[in-house]
Amino acid sequence: MWINLSAVHDKLRTEFVGRRLMYLTSTDSTMDVARREAEDGAPDGTVILAEEQTAGRGRFDRKWVSPAGLNLYLTIVVRPDIARLRSLGVVTPLAACLAIDAVSAVRPLLKWPNDVIVGGKKLGGVLIESETSGDEVRYAVVGIGINVNYKVDDPAISAIATSLVNEAATSVSREDLLAALLNQFEELYQRSSTEKGDVHEWWRARLDTIGRQVDVTFRGETYSGTAKDVDAEGNLLLRLADGSVMTLEAGEVSVQGYSAA
Repeated sequence: MWINLSAVHDKLRTEFVGRRLMYLTSTDSTMDVARREAEDGAPDGTVILAEEQTAGRGRFDRKWVSPAGLNLYLTIVVRPDIARLRSLGVVTPLAACLAIDAVSAVRPLLKWPNDVIVGGKKLGGVLIESETSGDEVRYAVVGIGINVNYKVDDPAISAIATSLVNEAATSVSREDLLAALLNQFEELYQRSSTEKGDVHEWWRARLDTIGRQVDVTFRGETYSGTAKDVDAEGNLLLRLADGSVMTLEAGEVSVQGYSAA
């Protein structure tokens, strides 16, 4: 039931991500623990991993269902410059997709900006928070949740969410997935400073949102149109009914035509 950290360590090829790993059987939220650790000087790449979260949360403070011993719930502490901070919203969901590719037969896509999906259903999510002081980034905490071996069979949940065991019809090694995720995250994070264009294009190629009719809620307003593309900063370019194009830096997307979490 518990993750074998030795098996994870054996598969890590990172220089700093996951080299300090705090493993908790239960906590309120790995994001909250990571923030406290960051404030106390935790080194770059520190990972907070929990078997269970009693108050896990996603974007917009939505509750993240976090049963024990089945999925991955972790937060990575990083200390980026401004440019790398902006890349985290691209790097993190892409790393999750590539890690899932590496350990299973499932090939997930992304719902802009950073939901990991299969068939329009949510498989994983990303939450990024940061602390800045003027133009300096003090730290960022990067939360990642992936539904791995949790069988989603409640009709109220299965309409909008899925898991690797649901999609692959077989269990997946959480040790293999965790190691692959940390490896991919560090590699893409490092590349984002020198090969930003490549990383952006790999992320863009996974976006299932482009070309779809969508409703986007941003700062209390909802806009409807066609997701035309994303720009170099990862912002969504939304073509409105009058033909004008609106640039959205963040938001909650509802895709018309299928149900997505």
